[in-house]
Amino acid sequence: MSDAVPEPSQEVPVEPGYDPAAPAPLNVPRTPTGNAEVDAQLERLGDADHLATDGHIEVYEDVHRGLRDALTALDARPGPPAPSPSSDQRAPSPSYGTRS
Repeated sequence: MSDAVPEPSQEVPVEPGYDPAAPAPLNVPRTPTGNAEVDAQLERLGDADHLATDGHIEVYEDVHRGLRDALTALDARPGPPAPSPSSDQRAPSPSYGTRS
């Protein structure tokens, strides 16, 4: 038997299957808004967690488009009618400038 102490290995043990360049989830919390269309778009952001960085732009553009469409739909929904111009008491009557 030898009294020599073996030198420690200079190699750092690597977990099997671990690739530091592989996509990793960001685990950013997504709080529901109560609007189904918006919530679906926010959940879509989770798809970027499984893609390489160069694939994120496609997801972000898709989510941006979906959020923009949801906002546009809110603007298009019918609301109360706008007041007619004749109900505005501050405006002069059309005959005001035609007096002789």
